[in-house]
Amino acid sequence: MDQRTRLLEAALFAAPRPLALDELRVLDPEATEADWRRAIEELRDHYDTDGHGVEVVEIADGYQILTRAVFAEAIERAAFAARPVKLSSAALEVLAIIAYRQPVGRAEIEEIRGVSSGGVLRLLQERGLIEVAGRSEGLGRPLLYTTTPLFLEHLGLGNLADLPRTEELAVALRPPQTES
Repeated sequence: MDQRTRLLEAALFAAPRPLALDELRVLDPEATEADWRRAIEELRDHYDTDGHGVEVVEIADGYQILTRAVFAEAIERAAFAARPVKLSSAALEVLAIIAYRQPVGRAEIEEIRGVSSGGVLRLLQERGLIEVAGRSEGLGRPLLYTTTPLFLEHLGLGNLADLPRTEELAVALRPPQTES
């Protein structure tokens, strides 16, 4: 298997959705559409010839690595297939506040956001992304929230120190400069 085919395999494996041929140009700007089609065929042949449990499928104007149909029912029954956790922007906001300020109480979260966050906190707890870490010593001894190991797993982080520093986020989230 050549280098481009291995690169294609890695990209298809990592992508949560089908990748179109024109998107693959980013991986290797020198490769033509015909080069990518050859790589796709080489990967398909590799999976077919060697009897793999996955295959390269053309779907939704792109290509994706999927479980072979013959194994799909057993995989589904065993509940191995990952269901992506979709979160609202409010949930992502609360999760970011907790990740960077933990342990943090509901009042502080609501002060930062400017809106009630009780429902979002419950949702994040139900999804296993946050947990109650204890109680504050403050008035009424409010609950304090922290992120869970599942949060780290979903983000692909080894530990909280791997989170981007707030300075890096400020640069990454800055709107692009327009030339005058």
